Amino acid sequence: MSTIKIKQVKSRIGAPKDQKRTLDALGLRKINQVVEHEDSPSILGMVEKVRHLVVIVK
Repeated sequence: MSTIKIKQVKSRIGAPKDQKRTLDALGLRKINQVVEHEDSPSILGMVEKVRHLVVIVK
């Protein structure tokens, strides 16, 4: 499978608890932090849940 890079671009402050938990599961803790994950349906679902806080980097 291919990999995708996910970058957190907005703060988690004020986000609901489940979205903060999703960011933690993705490994994102700070703004401008980039993590790399496999391109699986579960990861894409997590990205979709917090799409207003993250961006996919190419």
